[in-house]
Amino acid sequence: MTIRLVAVDEHVLLRLGLNRVVATVPDITLVGEAGSAAEAERVVAETRANVVTIDASLADSDGIGLARRLRASSPDLGVVLLSAVSDDNLLYRALDAGLSAYVTKAAPIPSVLAAIRHAAVAPHSFTAPGLSSALSRRRGQTGLLSQREQEVLSLMRDGLSLPTIAQRLAVSEATVKTYVSRLYSKLRVNNRSQALMAAVNQGLLVSVDAA
Repeated sequence: MTIRLVAVDEHVLLRLGLNRVVATVPDITLVGEAGSAAEAERVVAETRANVVTIDASLADSDGIGLARRLRASSPDLGVVLLSAVSDDNLLYRALDAGLSAYVTKAAPIPSVLAAIRHAAVAPHSFTAPGLSSALSRRRGQTGLLSQREQEVLSLMRDGLSLPTIAQRLAVSEATVKTYVSRLYSKLRVNNRSQALMAAVNQGLLVSVDAA
């Protein structure tokens, strides 16, 4: 599969540099460029791109805001957020927004190409250099889940029903439902599948083996 890429960056030289990089590989074709968010929405639609690289800071839009708008019309579009500097908070925002990848503009060429390829085949799965370390720092800063919420999450991962979780923890089903509601709120999700995926992405679970 040839990846149809659009590069969104207000700096012409950076777009030119990306064009030269992808010209050396057979599986990626730069089908369009844009220097602004307004132009990007048109170019992505016209070129039928399946991956877009977006500068995190555009003159007329926040890069993540643009990514959300593009995804609204193309839900399976792969989105790689490019940043001038390494920034944990920006990485977390990209992760929480459901983007495909985050990489700095100073990253080695193989890392940039790997992010583009990942975005093409797994647009809804997030990757970034140093992701595990960043997530460890985030957990240390926030302590997102309580011990009991973490236990409930682990049992949900194992495929247990809410009544079974209640029996396992020796609490009422209503109490388990309260924990689950808190989990959904903290992870910003609406159901079990989304909660498990978000937990894996944020380093709260090692793996998902739910039925």
